[in-house]
Amino acid sequence: MNEHLPARVGLSQEFACSYLPDRQEQLLVILDPSCYTTDKFEQLLALGFRRSGNQIYRPHCPICSECNSVRVLAQQFIPSKSQKRKQNKAKSAFEVKYSSVEREQYYPLYSKYISLRHSDGSMYPPDKTQFQSFLLCSWLEITFIELWHQDTLVAVAVTDCMNNAISAIYTFFDPDFEHYSLGSVMILQQLKFAKEQNKEFVYLGYQIDECDKMKYKTQFLPAQKQVNDEWLAI
Repeated sequence: MNEHLPARVGLSQEFACSYLPDRQEQLLVILDPSCYTTDKFEQLLALGFRRSGNQIYRPHCPICSECNSVRVLAQQFIPSKSQKRKQNKAKSAFEVKYSSVEREQYYPLYSKYISLRHSDGSMYPPDKTQFQSFLLCSWLEITFIELWHQDTLVAVAVTDCMNNAISAIYTFFDPDFEHYSLGSVMILQQLKFAKEQNKEFVYLGYQIDECDKMKYKTQFLPAQKQVNDEWLAI
């Protein structure tokens, strides 16, 4: 893959892995300013990169290669019976809206989500500056897919939009409504959005087989997983 990389890349210091407690993590970071465009980023997504805030990166760990990028073939996706039940249950309770700008309701919802669902993680305690620097981006179009229960915001899926693909950056939701399986529901909404917008792929981030929290990403089929820089059918 090296011949496809931009000339200017950097390597982060090693730090504790957020998903595998016995591992150290290291990131390859894009330093070339010319790569920070929609078209170039879409090419880098196909090479296993992702976005965090304004920065493009991918794992480059010294002794571990468990992080494999996953993408769903949006136009071919058909929900399973279980996924259809979740869709129908949510459809009767919520309204879907879209926004291209951050709403004031986002951070309070994010703060509640992190505090109640991820108090043992690296993003706790929640902080508004960290929230904005992690999710927002100055050089890329973002669509916020929202779920509303009457006048209450229940969930937000932060979604990067490219010419031929979308990328699921992060979803946060009100834990009071978790019995609706909102994590899965929001991926289904992203797939619906991608299909309507004639996008070929929905990138779901990295699959880590050893991490139980990541296994849901292989439940949306047909999909591909990047292994040794090749996209293989799941």
